[in-house]
This record gives sequence, structure tokens and C-alpha cells, in this order.
Amino acid sequence: MKTYDILLNPKAEKELQDLSSDTIERIKHGLRELSLSPKRRESGKDVVKSAGTSNPELYRLRIGEYRTIYWVDEEKKEVLVEKITTRKKAYKGLSDLP
Repeated sequence: MKTYDILLNPKAEKELQDLSSDTIERIKHGLRELSLSPKRRESGKDVVKSAGTSNPELYRLRIGEYRTIYWVDEEKKEVLVEKITTRKKAYKGLSDLP
């Protein structure tokens, strides 16, 4: 089974670096899980398609109080992470994403 490559845009990379080391490890673990099946909700992985956006292919992964907003490029087998932030900030500006 081919896994997906996980790519973080510069903003998401910066958001990740600003978190505590424990939180970074939890998020990295969640991203590794996404590399196996980025669109499916499974035991221990809270993934849903984001509703109310102009882009129907955005997904979010919930990791505690944090949300990872991403989309999937099936042709390239890539998960492109747009945001890593708290729930309060996660959904602002989603309509502006590609």
C-alpha cells in the first residue's frame, strides 16, 4: 500500500514550531497516521471533511484542542497541510484556500 507524503506549507510549519514539544510530537504522530489513509476516520483518528468551505476537498484532523487543515492530492499521493492551529482559529480564512 502506497503511503501519502505529508507536506506542510510554510505557515503550517511555523505554527507547528511555535507549539510545545509534547504537542509537536502528538501532531507529528497524527500526521504519520494521515500518511496511511488521509480521508478515512479510523480508531484514534478524528478526520472529517470540512463543511461550509468553497473547497469541498478540505479535511481536518482533530488532535486535542488543535486542528490540522489539509487537502489531498490523489495523483501525487500527497497530503498538503495548510494550517495547524487551535479550533478557535482553524476555520478562519478557509474560503481563501486553494
